[in-house]
Amino acid sequence: MTDNRQSLSDLAGLEAEAPVNNNAPAPLREQELDAYGRAYATGKRKNAIARVWLKPGTGKITVNGRDQTVYFARPSLRLVINQPFDVAERRDQYDVVATVVGGGLSGQAGAVKHGIAQALTKYEPALRTPVKQAGFLTRDPRVVERKKYGKAKARRSFQFSKR
Repeated sequence: MTDNRQSLSDLAGLEAEAPVNNNAPAPLREQELDAYGRAYATGKRKNAIARVWLKPGTGKITVNGRDQTVYFARPSLRLVINQPFDVAERRDQYDVVATVVGGGLSGQAGAVKHGIAQALTKYEPALRTPVKQAGFLTRDPRVVERKKYGKAKARRSFQFSKR
């Protein structure tokens, strides 16, 4: 019985001797690159899924083999895609190649934005804090509600006729 008490007190003494530094910064994540020096990430929004590759360049964004101005013709969608770069202050410093499937144009733009934000934090881990605070790393969980039987749409009932 005394051996256990003695060993516990020895352990308590060892813990007290170890210096504790509460002011040390949290360790950053490591840079994640593929064999070609690109950062890869997957972005999702509604039913759209975007695979995004990011590498240093002149700011050229290619979506499904086409330039962003051709693929996303509406300026508001191009604005959505460039939001992560604006928050990180890295506009026109990275080239982006993305392939998107599923959903509509708005969902695809959101998926590309999510993918760019994820890839940006993998290429430059120090940018994770501002991008996360802007809310770009969180996948938007809102999706279309399914249609129920006995209903015209998800919640809309058929027109009622008394006679």
